[in-house]
Amino acid sequence: MAEAHQTRVQKVVEDMVQGLERDHIRKMQGRMFRCSAECCDRPSDSMSQVHQCIERCHTPLAQAQGLVTSELEKFQDRLTRCTMHCNDKAKDLFDSGSKEPAVRSLMDRCVGSCVDDHINLVPSMTRRLKENLDSIQQ
Repeated sequence: MAEAHQTRVQKVVEDMVQGLERDHIRKMQGRMFRCSAECCDRPSDSMSQVHQCIERCHTPLAQAQGLVTSELEKFQDRLTRCTMHCNDKAKDLFDSGSKEPAVRSLMDRCVGSCVDDHINLVPSMTRRLKENLDSIQQ
């Protein structure tokens, strides 16, 4: 993917992830650490009980991180499929006898369109992630 297009999509996704981290994940991390500390403050519990308690504290955060990772992987896979389609179109154009500048131009327009389309998907992906993060039991 052309560097400028890659930079654009990367910035949008990074901004989304930072917002989710700041508004959701960080709060979950705080709850997890406080919960884990409370587990350690139970002197009558066995080592196994404390360990199980800490594992329960970590579960919501692990679910949240898995959710975000899965959604980002799906986004990346879709973007990759779109750019692979552009590669196929460019190869077909080149194989039909078109010159390199025309092929490069087609490729740039096509990849730019992929990036635009996927950047437009980010708000709905963000909304879906926020709803799913809010629904995770603490």
